[in-house]
Amino acid sequence: MSCARMEDSLPQPAIGLTREREPPQRIAPQRIAKVLARAGLCSRRDAERWIVEGRVTVDGTVLTSPAVTVTADSQIRVDGKPLAEPERARLWRYHKPTGLVTTHRDEKGRPTVFGALPSGLPRLISIGRLDLSSEGLLLLTNDGTLARRLELPATGWVRRYKVRVHGFVDAARLATLARGITVDGVAYGPIRAQLERQQGSNAWIILSLQEGRNREVRRVLEHIGYPVARLIRLAYGPFQLGHLARGAIEEVTGKVLQEQLGAGGQRASARGRNARKTVPA
Repeated sequence: MSCARMEDSLPQPAIGLTREREPPQRIAPQRIAKVLARAGLCSRRDAERWIVEGRVTVDGTVLTSPAVTVTADSQIRVDGKPLAEPERARLWRYHKPTGLVTTHRDEKGRPTVFGALPSGLPRLISIGRLDLSSEGLLLLTNDGTLARRLELPATGWVRRYKVRVHGFVDAARLATLARGITVDGVAYGPIRAQLERQQGSNAWIILSLQEGRNREVRRVLEHIGYPVARLIRLAYGPFQLGHLARGAIEEVTGKVLQEQLGAGGQRASARGRNARKTVPA
């Protein structure tokens, strides 16, 4: 069965999303880190770090802890600049090549995903990550709250991968992953794995999982005797890599976002419907 037509047995629950985010004057009292994330400045985790570093003020007071609730009347500044009104939530599909780390800054000086993006885009953050040697679909957004929501295991979105491994693959051994597996004391949930084809001493496997923990695919396959030589993410929830060129980025249209994430919206097939414009990176 080809990977493009493979159906996941796990459901893809709908995630609520309004087409336009509420402007500041309508936002109910909430934690400062969430407000910064909604404004598209950073992730909630980065916002908490900025606060501890003393970069954020509320009503003229420098914050030292993220345990602060603000209201629509609060005067918020980051690095001395007033907090801009949040933009609408937007989403991009990016075909990450190997050799890039999914971070804005890398302490080892390695090239990053965000450094490779074309100019003219707003500040983006990733929904989940792909490690240095992994490639394929990476979702990017300007909305920290949306990113946090979609990357949580509780969201239940299926991640699908195509993986090349060393060794002669035993289909029965792959099937045991559907019951879940524990590796070095870490319990991983059910993984649906299927041998696509054997090529000499190498093989291609298609996997579907929901949790998407750090290096989960590599650790699990190596544990059952199949070290990974190449890992490509094909899909994240309803959004698919498709024919997106390596290093290219496409914005998902507002209509498709509403169909896939909107409250009460009917989920449509993502294949071939989420392209806007392609920008080579």
